[in-house]
Amino acid sequence: MIVVLAYSWPLTDKLVALGPPQIVATQHSNVCFHTRLTDEVETVKIQQTLALVREAGATAIVEYFPWAYVEGQPGQYNWYHPDRIIDIATQNGIEVIARIGVVPTWARYAPHETIPDDGIDRTDTYLPPERYADYADYIAAFTERYEGKINYVILWNEPNLALEWGFRQVDPEEHVNMLQQAYLGAKRGNPAVQVLGGAVAPTLEPVGSPNGMHDLTFLERMYAAGLADTYDILSIHSYGLGHPHDEAPAAERLNYRRAELVRDLMVRNGDAHKRTAITESGWNDSPYWLHATNPADRISQTIGSYQYAEQNWAWNTWVCTWAFRYPQRYYSYFDQYAFVAPDFEPLPIYSAVQDYTQQR
Repeated sequence: MIVVLAYSWPLTDKLVALGPPQIVATQHSNVCFHTRLTDEVETVKIQQTLALVREAGATAIVEYFPWAYVEGQPGQYNWYHPDRIIDIATQNGIEVIARIGVVPTWARYAPHETIPDDGIDRTDTYLPPERYADYADYIAAFTERYEGKINYVILWNEPNLALEWGFRQVDPEEHVNMLQQAYLGAKRGNPAVQVLGGAVAPTLEPVGSPNGMHDLTFLERMYAAGLADTYDILSIHSYGLGHPHDEAPAAERLNYRRAELVRDLMVRNGDAHKRTAITESGWNDSPYWLHATNPADRISQTIGSYQYAEQNWAWNTWVCTWAFRYPQRYYSYFDQYAFVAPDFEPLPIYSAVQDYTQQR
């Protein structure tokens, strides 16, 4: 259903003219948001969202560009929706960090396999090794098309979780095999593009768990398998989960400064010269979630996270907070990650971040 909607956008969407180029006014260039514009059908709402991002003083966004939405059939591309997002972001002076995932139905099966009639016995995170070259080809087509507009791409997302690895046993060595081809594809399309690797989920799952693997163990094994040759910038996910932004890190503690443990691992593996980007972070203020905090504390911890990174992490470029705005409500704790409501009403945390970015 979603793919059908994607293919109907040119027929149903009202085109809205782009205005003159804008510049993000900010005193803190590391502020970044994770947006969900892939789920937004109407161009005018994409424009409203990105104008609010710019007015908040954020220099960058992480946005999701599903492969399945663009290449529904091998070699047949529909670029309409990513074109709109990227053109509008560019007009607003916002850097787009493109996260590329979601496997089309045809690519979930090796060429010699038969696709079931319903095509749904494999999830959209299942990519067999025989299709790594197809993923690399799509990455090449993406980076070539958006050369000059997209300078950063994230290849895959949270591969240490079974649900992000086709509900199979996670496999850091096999993930590196995939990245080796995808990295070359990205550079084939645009040699200057910066590839973000890693993007593992912060989790304490032990080796052998059916749900996933401890993030630090997974990264260490990726390095042993050749991770260093598959990325330019390391993507880190580092959530607060109710803890203070400056709480000390520890291997068995999930908090914001866990990013420092990832950085230490990079340094030990000879990648001290490379930078990082926090591409998912944030606090939640739902009254119904165990790992949430209260609204006032969420504001102070979020702003504190930007400040802490700016003052202490010279190796990090952005802190991209989840999640700016959802097109619709989830009616769960997930809604309490937002900065702007679906009806475009800015929440108090939005105003607090906007005030922060305008002050030294």
